[in-house]
Amino acid sequence: MPTYEYRCGACRRRSSVLFRTFAAAAETPSCPLCGAPPEQLQKLVSRVAVLKSEESRLESLADPSMFGDVDENDPRSVAKWARKLGEQLGDDAPDDYGELVDQIESGDMPEEMGGMDSGDGGADFTGGSDDF
Repeated sequence: MPTYEYRCGACRRRSSVLFRTFAAAAETPSCPLCGAPPEQLQKLVSRVAVLKSEESRLESLADPSMFGDVDENDPRSVAKWARKLGEQLGDDAPDDYGELVDQIESGDMPEEMGGMDSGDGGADFTGGSDDF
């Protein structure tokens, strides 16, 4: 049974329509939200989901290309990478993961990560000290 998404030109909202058969899907329906005629509906390209096994998901986390555009001295760059990581982890990410990423993005190294203050009020994203 196909499901198609439409945007209504009258009410400007998006809706999903489930058809019982492919034959029924051949004709554009009226807007299920405002009742506008079929001429007002535009069929949209739907998003798709790709299911991965846990093994392939973990392999993709180790892919070096995931780190290609990360600048460890830029909190926004690190936060962007951390958000991608969180999406890959899905339910395995800690409950407060989003809050931790927000703290990184603002330049504060979260306490839970054992961050060290770099002395200038920001976080030290290099992971170490310049002292040898």
